[in-house]
Amino acid sequence: MEQLSHRHRTRLEEILVHREKALRDDIQRELIQQEDFAQVAGESPDPGDLSFADLSVDLGNASVTRDLRELRAVQQARHRLQSGSFGECISCGYPIPFERLLVMPTSERCARCQQNFEHTYQGGRRGASM
Repeated sequence: MEQLSHRHRTRLEEILVHREKALRDDIQRELIQQEDFAQVAGESPDPGDLSFADLSVDLGNASVTRDLRELRAVQQARHRLQSGSFGECISCGYPIPFERLLVMPTSERCARCQQNFEHTYQGGRRGASM
């Protein structure tokens, strides 16, 4: 089984660290923006402004939820990198190609197993993810 080289592992760690920082910054910015929209909603006598503020808060909640989900995936990938299991498909145990990890460093499965997983558990509604 081909293992990732030290250089590849270092590069992937850099990508994960950078992405984690970007996600934390995004989450913080989105939460501040939500507070601003919530304040507008509380002060807004105009129904149109109130509706816009409510919609903005809802969209912000969805964005924060998405970013938190990705942040957890990044943290789990960093843990796998430290524990030595990073880059192994959790379904078949074979190495995940470096090129796939470079595009999606949080990948837990090789492309074939990810496609099978999505077909089985998501009814084949989506294409294979990275």
